Amino acid sequence: MNAQSWLQRWQENRIGFHRSEFHPQLLRYWSQLGASGDGWVFVPLCGKSLDLLWLAKQGHKIRGVELSPIAVEAFFAEHGLIPEVEQQGAFQRYHCEGIEILCGDFFALSPADLADTVAVYDRAALIALPPEVRSDYVRKLHELLPNRPPILLITLDYPQDARDGPPFAVGEAEVHALYEPAWMVQKLERRDLRSQEGREELARFDELIFRLCRSND
Repeated sequence: MNAQSWLQRWQENRIGFHRSEFHPQLLRYWSQLGASGDGWVFVPLCGKSLDLLWLAKQGHKIRGVELSPIAVEAFFAEHGLIPEVEQQGAFQRYHCEGIEILCGDFFALSPADLADTVAVYDRAALIALPPEVRSDYVRKLHELLPNRPPILLITLDYPQDARDGPPFAVGEAEVHALYEPAWMVQKLERRDLRSQEGREELARFDELIFRLCRSND
């Protein structure tokens, strides 16, 4: 998905990927990352995810990045938050009560923007990107996060030729190929979502949950 298509989805309110509750696998597995309670958590392509609120309630400071200003403004408005807004390099920075969202292009981030990151939560970024962009995304993460903080990564795995993305299918083998050796990849769970998501016609429609940590841990 290119930038214009993403912006258009928000303009047309075609946001079926948005969840109206906290992601259950975030609640179940976040503690396994061992992230310091008061450190900064980075959430790429965050949209207006409720998960930002849950992470903030754990004591973390939250830094998201999101291309669509509609999504960013909706996040704060829907939760009764009035953010301060200021220009920060290539981004409009919205911040309020320990949550900040940088509105702009993920690929415009610099290592200085994320220098104090202690963990990453990726529920919607990797699977929003087509195959030809995913490797660029992970290379950018390598550049931005030289200290390799732990990542909680959630992907979907299904026959890609059976439906169009996004969300795109990103299976276990591809996760290993993308992130190793910079991160060590540990699969925590594979969940069959066919009945839950009404995808019984597919051979598989699985949710995969991974913990990624420094390869020398």
